[in-house]
Amino acid sequence: MSRAFVALGGNVGGPAARLLAVMGEFDSLPHTRLLRASSLYRTAPVGYADQPDFINAVALLETGLSPDALMGELLAMETRHGRVRHVRNGPRTLDLDLLLYDGLVLDGDPALIVPHPRLHLRSFVLTPLVEIEPECVLPGHGQAASLLERMTDRDEVRRIDFPGLDDGLQVLRRLGQGLMPHAYA
Repeated sequence: MSRAFVALGGNVGGPAARLLAVMGEFDSLPHTRLLRASSLYRTAPVGYADQPDFINAVALLETGLSPDALMGELLAMETRHGRVRHVRNGPRTLDLDLLLYDGLVLDGDPALIVPHPRLHLRSFVLTPLVEIEPECVLPGHGQAASLLERMTDRDEVRRIDFPGLDDGLQVLRRLGQGLMPHAYA
C-alpha cells in the first residue's frame, strides 16, 4: 500500500460541506482509505480574483491504486461533484490535486506531475499539509514546514471555525473502513 496526499479545494456550492463529504467518500475508492484529514482553511483566490474565497484542506490516503489510477478516481470525484472547467483558476465546486505519492517523482506526463508542480509555492496547501504531516519532505524542495515558514502570505491562510466543524472532523477521522485517529485529535 502507498501513501498519497491529496489537496481539496472549492469555492462555490457550499464548499465546506462538500469538502467534508468528499473526505468521507475517500474510503469508497477501490483499495483506498482515509488516514488523516486536516482542518478546513479559508484563503483568497489565486490568479483570477473576482470570485469567492476558497475553502482548502489536505487528506492523507493509504491506497493500492497506482498514481494514474488514483488521479483518474480523483477526476471522477470532481465530475460527480459538478466540477466544470471554464476559466483557469476560476470558481469551482471541487478541485482535487494529487500532491505527493510515496516519495515518487513523476514528470513524464503533463496530466500527472508528482509532487504537484506548485505545491512548494502555495501556503494554502502547505498549511494543511504540515498540520497532518509536520515532518513532510517535498522531493526536490525540502521540508514542507521550513518552506511554509518562509512564505509571506502564510498568515492569510485562516483555519475555519464554525459550530460543529471540529465534531464533524472527528467523526470523519473515525468513520468508515478503519480510519486512523488524527495525530492531533
